[in-house]
Amino acid sequence: MSDLIEIPEAPTATAAAVLRRDFANLRQRVYGHPLAYLDNAATTQKPDIVIDRIHRFYATENSNVHRGVHYLSQQATDAFEQVRATVANYIGASPSEIVFTSGTTHGVNMVASGMAQRLQPGDDVIVSALEHHANIVPWQIACERSGATLRVIPVDDGGVLDLTAYGELLSDRTKIVAVGHTSNAIGTINPVSEISRLAHEAGAVVLVDAAQAFAHGPVDVEELGADFLCFSGHKMFGPTGTGVLFGRRDLLEALPPFQGGGDMIDTVSFEGTSYADVPHKHEAGTPNIAGVLGLGAAIEYLRGLDWELIQRHENWLLETATEQLRRLSGITIVGTAPNKASVVSFVHHKAHPYDVGTVLDRMGVAVRTGHHCAMPLMERYSLPGTVRASFALYNNGADIEALLAGMHKVESLFS
Repeated sequence: MSDLIEIPEAPTATAAAVLRRDFANLRQRVYGHPLAYLDNAATTQKPDIVIDRIHRFYATENSNVHRGVHYLSQQATDAFEQVRATVANYIGASPSEIVFTSGTTHGVNMVASGMAQRLQPGDDVIVSALEHHANIVPWQIACERSGATLRVIPVDDGGVLDLTAYGELLSDRTKIVAVGHTSNAIGTINPVSEISRLAHEAGAVVLVDAAQAFAHGPVDVEELGADFLCFSGHKMFGPTGTGVLFGRRDLLEALPPFQGGGDMIDTVSFEGTSYADVPHKHEAGTPNIAGVLGLGAAIEYLRGLDWELIQRHENWLLETATEQLRRLSGITIVGTAPNKASVVSFVHHKAHPYDVGTVLDRMGVAVRTGHHCAMPLMERYSLPGTVRASFALYNNGADIEALLAGMHKVESLFS
């Protein structure tokens, strides 16, 4: 705890302390300091229930799915498909609309690759200036292959998308709008429902990159108006290498397979192949079975939480960290949208973000530095990168104190 600044206890501190006990990794020390883990936008920590579920699969259930008639294979298949139903229920979809992937990047590439076969010169694809590279580069590739044009919704100085400009970009040439739910770099929560409504009026399909959304509360695909939606397990307290592509059933049926191989076929001959029904048509090869079971455990964990309380706690973390950082000399907050997730991105006027991150690391504070896989957004602000402190449900006032103590150290070193 810093002896320079003491943060008053959060009104929700008790609830956060209870949740924190579920995450063993947060109890360690780094360079002699208690770990202040503020890199949740990159990946969240995993509760014990997720780790235990993965261990139990390998220790007592290990077998392949969808292939065997023996006991272990049947048990694994049933558990695997139960997670599909769990995911569908959690996001307001049907199990047949849930495709397991290795993460958001995989899901976006699946859709972009399939859409590239339908796009043609004169068509438009719209993304936003806030996007992660995973929701930019696949569409650039799709446009290069098809001759379509990539168009970009601009963002203002505070990090808010210009919906007037977006409306002017839309036309009968617009075939797909691919937009992030929440900016990983600066925390802006986009008005996805309105973006989807306008896109549908223009006859376009909407893909939502929801990678940053699920750690901060449930997401409903119907409320968002999403035709496709992608997210990653590791950003919502689940395992790395897991994710989900939601797609409306008719769109998944029309989407060409991204990969070919086992488990995605009906019949195969040298004269031709017919595919399995969706969603299996899009799941070639042996999946990350243990990871999917861990993802299911993560969702069950999230379903048991009081999200109204957690969101109040995260708002307190965001407001407190932002206010305290603004009091320090030489710091500018990047991203001041009125509707934000608990992400504070900032720059120090005298120290490069990498230098700031290095100093903070030696004081036990884990933040992310650089362009955050959002180089076009950094270019918009004429910055090489920022320091990003991203909070989750288990963070507390002590983590903010550690961050502030580290920034005092940076100021003393670089003044």
